[in-house]
Amino acid sequence: MTAEIAIMNKTAVALATDSAVTIEQQEDKKIYNSANKLFSLSKYHPVGIMLYGSADFMGIPWETIIKIYRNKLGKQKFDTLKEYADNFVDFLDNGNPLFPDYEQEKYLRGTIFGYFYQIKEEIFEEVRSTIGDEGRIEDSQIEQITSDVIERHHDHWNTFDLLPSIPKTHTKDIINKYGSIIDEVKNEIFEELSISEKSSEQLNEISASLFSKNLFSSSASGIVIAGFGKKDVFPVLKSFSLEGIVNDRLKYREDYRAEINSDSSASISAFAQQEMVVTFMDGIDPFYRRYNENYLSEIFDKYPDIIVERIQNLSESERKALKENLKQESDIMFKEYREWEGKYRIQNHVNPIINMVAVLPKDELAVMAESFVHLTSFKRKITMGAETVSEPIDVAVISKGDGFVWIKRKHYFKPELNPYFFSNYYREDDDEKE
Repeated sequence: MTAEIAIMNKTAVALATDSAVTIEQQEDKKIYNSANKLFSLSKYHPVGIMLYGSADFMGIPWETIIKIYRNKLGKQKFDTLKEYADNFVDFLDNGNPLFPDYEQEKYLRGTIFGYFYQIKEEIFEEVRSTIGDEGRIEDSQIEQITSDVIERHHDHWNTFDLLPSIPKTHTKDIINKYGSIIDEVKNEIFEELSISEKSSEQLNEISASLFSKNLFSSSASGIVIAGFGKKDVFPVLKSFSLEGIVNDRLKYREDYRAEINSDSSASISAFAQQEMVVTFMDGIDPFYRRYNENYLSEIFDKYPDIIVERIQNLSESERKALKENLKQESDIMFKEYREWEGKYRIQNHVNPIINMVAVLPKDELAVMAESFVHLTSFKRKITMGAETVSEPIDVAVISKGDGFVWIKRKHYFKPELNPYFFSNYYREDDDEKE
């Protein structure tokens, strides 16, 4: 996990991110505090990119992908930040040679294997539960459980839409092109079970849905692209979720967009672990607030019943009518409470901070962004659990006139011992000169 912050006003956007990366192997877990998650997307123009979630994509570190893209981009510039973001996504999509067919097949096989294994575990769990309740189980019961669990997953995936960027033929194309691989995984995972023809078809459709529907796994990567296009007067930010490439199509969606304009003079956006930023902005911990609202909802829901039960000498029809009236009033009161609470938070906590951010100079934007990440890191340090957010903190400020400027940046080497690294940064490749 990680904590990333983007703070924007009409002058600039400040980006800050921690350095923690979690490496997991089977049941073991190791956290390193040396990951790079903040980069300039262009060497020459005011655009930056932050990463969260998975540290690599299709087996390639994101840092490598970004630097290959940056070299390819060169001095090319776009009129809007949206075009930079779209160009980066297009770089990954539609057959990038970084992700050849055999890598796509490997990714597809691993993803389907993991999901089918999850289905099998659910089947075995229901089988064990039936044996525990009845002392035995028939083959016909196992077949029915298998069919029901597969159908349940199939129905679940059908509730999600195809991603806008995915062609309508993509699911059929996946089944046709990778059908033999899907069958191999089915045979390997469900070899002990009897799979009906209907269930087999449903498993095929589930396999295709994994790479085309608007549902992303916890292993997805998040990217945040922020800065200015040539014609952007004020900063713009866009974030995406990306999961993988199959049949030369990238599975991705746009999650969030923020921009500064005449109606919005400041913005604070948090990504990945957001709770400390939300607590600071709203004046209340988001988990506590949600718990409090759920508890109050139960009280408002139960209280009409309690009142009616205390009133004597009412007929059954009178009790029913009174309960309905009280519940309607209770729902109205709870709705009014939530509206009042929301307005109070915005007027007394959120707006005062946003109004101050709107007038902060560039250096103070950087300090504020760093402080939010530090606050999250400090919370992780003094509470039980893994320190999934930790220092050092990388900070950059992007402005229209000054471009991408590092405020704080860690190096895995001593800068004073490697002057050639900086002198070579803007040097064109020999191939480009030719």
